[in-house]
Amino acid sequence: MRLSNRELADKAQWEKAGIRLPEFDREAMILATKKSPRWVHFGAGNIFRAFPAALAQKLQEQGLMDTGIMAVETYDFEIIDKCYKPFDDLCVVVTLKSSGSTDMDVIASLASSHRIDKDLGLLKEVFANPSLQMVSMTITEKGYKLADTDGKILPEIAGDFRAGPGAVKSCMGWLAALCHERYTKGAPPLALVSMDNCSHNGAVLFAAIEGFAKEWTEKGLVDKGFLDYVRDPKKLSFPWTMIDKIIPRPDDIVLKMLISAGLEDMQSVQTSKNTYVAPFVNAEEIQYLVIEDSFPNGRPALEKAGVYFTDQNTVDRVEKMKVCTCLNPLHSALAIFGCLMGFKLISEEMKNPVLFKLAEGIGYREGLPVVVDPGIINPKEFIDTVINERFPNPFVPDTAQRIAADLSMKIPVRFGETIKAYKARGMDMSKLVLIPLTLAGWLRYLLGIDDQGKPFEVSHDVQYENLKAALSGISLGQSGPFHDKLKPILSNPAFFAVNLYDVGLGERVESYFEELLAGPGAVEKTLKKYTG
Repeated sequence: MRLSNRELADKAQWEKAGIRLPEFDREAMILATKKSPRWVHFGAGNIFRAFPAALAQKLQEQGLMDTGIMAVETYDFEIIDKCYKPFDDLCVVVTLKSSGSTDMDVIASLASSHRIDKDLGLLKEVFANPSLQMVSMTITEKGYKLADTDGKILPEIAGDFRAGPGAVKSCMGWLAALCHERYTKGAPPLALVSMDNCSHNGAVLFAAIEGFAKEWTEKGLVDKGFLDYVRDPKKLSFPWTMIDKIIPRPDDIVLKMLISAGLEDMQSVQTSKNTYVAPFVNAEEIQYLVIEDSFPNGRPALEKAGVYFTDQNTVDRVEKMKVCTCLNPLHSALAIFGCLMGFKLISEEMKNPVLFKLAEGIGYREGLPVVVDPGIINPKEFIDTVINERFPNPFVPDTAQRIAADLSMKIPVRFGETIKAYKARGMDMSKLVLIPLTLAGWLRYLLGIDDQGKPFEVSHDVQYENLKAALSGISLGQSGPFHDKLKPILSNPAFFAVNLYDVGLGERVESYFEELLAGPGAVEKTLKKYTG
């Protein structure tokens, strides 16, 4: 049994394998899309297939959407060549439930898939079509960057600025060029919808496209009307969104499950750009997508598939609830101490009573008192789901090492915002115990020595070399004090959003750090002391 249009016709074999087939006329959908495309998506990775593409299929099966999605890859073209085209743009999504059961669905909501380097001409025709309503994207946060951390324009972007819309090579350059094509063909309205997990993603996307429009206008490569088009929300909108669904890389256990069901040629691929993809995607069941309802040319009825549509302020509040209190801080704390204590999977950590109490304490006891309540999702119920269903799910192979990547950029938001809220409200800083303990744990983690005294590989972090140098000379078993080494880090708002000494937490983090470093077993001993 292979994943192809032809073999979908034999419904009995799929039913026998326990794999659900789509219940709509895919051929008619593809024809309708060619005539009147409405939805293009940039970024053909795993999250797209398991979430937006699955949402579209729900609408197609309900008769609420007669067209499909045109998927466009702008970075790793092997995804299209190896995991889309050979399988007729079909995918098996395996939903991994915390109960231990699984659902397997063939997702067929794509009308077509494209490499932008080969299909730019076709995409220009699509963008010129007034029927196009939305261009969504999951391209990762780095895909929107025009400059490096020092503010210097990236070489590829600088080349696109000089070349103009006719010869771009970057993702944002291509998108800006296609928007310019739409502008020159009557300037019909369109929504550009970032579904990437970065703060204020709509504003980030707008800044990138406006940056191109300004540069091209100043260089005389486009007329000023294009910049006006980009800046007019009635013409080109950039809705903010919050997306939440854990989708790890394709897992070998899931692959074996599919092979046992009778499916062939489902092996995963690691591309030359280190993307892990397969003809299947494994993902958790629970998901959230909140979108600012700003679509000047209409939109699919995604609320019928479980999407929240609301105003920009509410999207912002949902994001703050998740990122600052209800999920990301818990994830980061588990990643830090999980690496130190030799854990691989987050789900395994949740079986450890000390780490379970750590997550509970950070979420309920220290975070909830200052949580931003968005109104449309209950924060406590959100944490309940995270702690009792999502993190313990043994079928979601999410690793502490993955979550621990780039923590220097994540900690200011995931922990700093709570500290700032305590300070702003005049709350008792002594109530914060597990958050400063986690910050001390992060510094202890950066030493690359686990709780048994064995070295481990610290996950990628753009600041790692600088932090490693600042902590040089500190070793397991030293008694301190470490003030001279730690003060430059703990007083730097770039790492914690505040000077920790100014809010009365610097000395406490130093003290916790000393306890965590006392010797083998000190991490677990210290966690037991403060979580009990």
